[in-house]
Amino acid sequence: MQQNVSGCDMKATLSLQNLSALFGAGVLGLAVFVGASAKAASGDQERQSAPEAELERAASSSSSSQTQLTKYSRRHFEALMRARDDATIKQLLSEIESDWSAAYIPALLETASYAAAFVTEREIFALLKRQTGQDIRADTNLWYEWWWNQPALQTADYGNFKADLYRQIDQRFGPYFKDRQETALIRLDEVRWGGVVQDGIPPLRGPDMLDAQEADYLDKDDIVFGIEINGDARAYPKRILAWHEMFVDTVGGVDIAGVYCTLCGTVIPYKTEFEGTDFTLGTSGFLYRSNKLMYDADTQSLWNTLTGEPVIGPLAGKGIALEHLSVVTTSWGEWKRRHPDTQVLSLETGHRRDYGEGVAYQEYFATDRLMFNTPFRDTRLKNKQEVLALRFAGAPGQQLAIDTDFLNQNPIYAGAIGPQRFVVLTDQSGANRVYDPVDIEFVAYDGDRTVTDRTGALWQLSESALTMSDGTSIDRLPYHRAFWFGWKAAFPDTQLVK
Repeated sequence: MQQNVSGCDMKATLSLQNLSALFGAGVLGLAVFVGASAKAASGDQERQSAPEAELERAASSSSSSQTQLTKYSRRHFEALMRARDDATIKQLLSEIESDWSAAYIPALLETASYAAAFVTEREIFALLKRQTGQDIRADTNLWYEWWWNQPALQTADYGNFKADLYRQIDQRFGPYFKDRQETALIRLDEVRWGGVVQDGIPPLRGPDMLDAQEADYLDKDDIVFGIEINGDARAYPKRILAWHEMFVDTVGGVDIAGVYCTLCGTVIPYKTEFEGTDFTLGTSGFLYRSNKLMYDADTQSLWNTLTGEPVIGPLAGKGIALEHLSVVTTSWGEWKRRHPDTQVLSLETGHRRDYGEGVAYQEYFATDRLMFNTPFRDTRLKNKQEVLALRFAGAPGQQLAIDTDFLNQNPIYAGAIGPQRFVVLTDQSGANRVYDPVDIEFVAYDGDRTVTDRTGALWQLSESALTMSDGTSIDRLPYHRAFWFGWKAAFPDTQLVK
């Protein structure tokens, strides 16, 4: 059995120790969260309890923040974070309160999380209660959840505050935020550290592959994420990918990055080339609404995983949006049956992990509780209920989630998002595939390879298209799965079919 801790894991732990040397006991409290990044990656930590009452409104998905000039700068909060004696702590907080502005709240919440003295956290929550009138207990997550549902407001140097803070964990974190506040397309206060350094959950770049018959480590029921491009079929087992959360590969002659956000249950293959530029992507170490943020190597801009767009940094707002492709969530046995010539990831990844089925994130996947909270909750489905997540270039700004349990009961489901029509076919194994029906109505599906339209004509299913015997075909549309809470957090206005 392979060991669970790599050099990257140890680096994350040492980085945390470096931060604790500067800011003290409050940061060491996060060692329970981080420990080693292998611990974080196995899903041992979960969110604290949420407020019982539903929030009255969801946070806006359009997240431009208002900036306010204030008397006290990031240096004041850094001093508060380092302070250890009661008199200094109370003096610093008294000065903040005498010049009170709600713009101080984001920095106060992060200061409470990392303060050298536990009394600082207590006094910050007491100050927040006095100034906001909110009767919220001393729980950073609950205060964040309330704050994220208020109009976005921050101090003029909040981005540089974050840069100074998080570069103490990893020097590579500084450029994410340094002098980039005005570029942000998302709320900076919703960008939270995930407990690992940059690429501390190491992507698989150009991974070794095996022929199907060589992959004797896989059982037929093991979950795989299947991709086919230009006839090149690949399987990426969940048991491996959950430890790495990204693979960079060339499939069918196309360079792709397959991004796996384990927390939100989403695997999305993106073409890494956009208008002649090929982007080298990695795992930033930060999250936005419990969805991982990627970074690109050249500019260190932060990218939204669910949209393939840069959201903080010099690339943000430049019209860059990577094309996302289809991925099938299915069993190894079913994928191999359909694609006997498929290749599949080798266990020889260059990293030491226990790649047993269900090992990574075992506790996280076993419950409905979250590791990181989001601005709101929607109880129409359980947090981690899987949905088929649809967004199409032909219907910009519109999204649809379809409960996979509903699709298992309806093997043919036709609908539309704006002008884009679609049909979802769900096979006997529960795997979903989505196609553009144009003006064709399908009335029967054998759960395998044959679909019948309303005229009685037969169509053969492949990963790329539905095709008639005369060569007429309709194309596949992009899709992936997601946990309901993660999709809803990214797209608050999404439609839902259940």
